[in-house]
Amino acid sequence: MARTHASPVEVFHRLIAGIAAGRWQDLADLYADDAVVEQPMAPRQYGHPVRMIGRTAIAEHFARAAHMPLVLRAQDVVVHATDDPETIVVEYDYARQVAGREPFRSANVQVLRVRDGRIVFSRDYHDHSAIAAAVASSSTLEGPHT
Repeated sequence: MARTHASPVEVFHRLIAGIAAGRWQDLADLYADDAVVEQPMAPRQYGHPVRMIGRTAIAEHFARAAHMPLVLRAQDVVVHATDDPETIVVEYDYARQVAGREPFRSANVQVLRVRDGRIVFSRDYHDHSAIAAAVASSSTLEGPHT
């Protein structure tokens, strides 16, 4: 019997569900051992590479993200198929509402290539300035979160 693997869309939905649930420690398992993740718009002052190679580097990235004082929930997700069945382009916003404050919204576009049920390549275009502003605001107004 042939083994079936999750589709690119299914893997993406597992990724954003894990992020929303704060399961940062599990997210690297969605990536191939030799996966490459590029974040061409990440500010260099963040101190992390804009190109991560391998599941270990990706796991370290998610471990750093686990310390953010935000809960990120994807909204308005639009998935675009491509001519390559392994590759999808996804548009979505991270959104969060905190009582008494302006809503936080961050635009995202990801190009994902999934092979055998694991992400082998991802190019992530996130609005890092909006995320940084929300992190700073959450840290100063509300104290630390888990």
